[in-house]
Amino acid sequence: MGTIGPLELIITLPILILFIVPFWKIFSKAGFNGWLSLLMLVPGVNIILLFYLAFAEWPILKGPK
Repeated sequence: MGTIGPLELIITLPILILFIVPFWKIFSKAGFNGWLSLLMLVPGVNIILLFYLAFAEWPILKGPK
């Protein structure tokens, strides 16, 4: 116990990608940095980030400067 074998990686990586890619697209379309989607993997921070995304003013809606 305590080590990650190849079978766990084969199962875990596609699941992580399945969760990250949609959030990356959502953040990018809203005008935020896509890297914020990685914070969705952190328990507790993901809830805060969803509320921030829901109630923050999206940079894409501000238009060109």
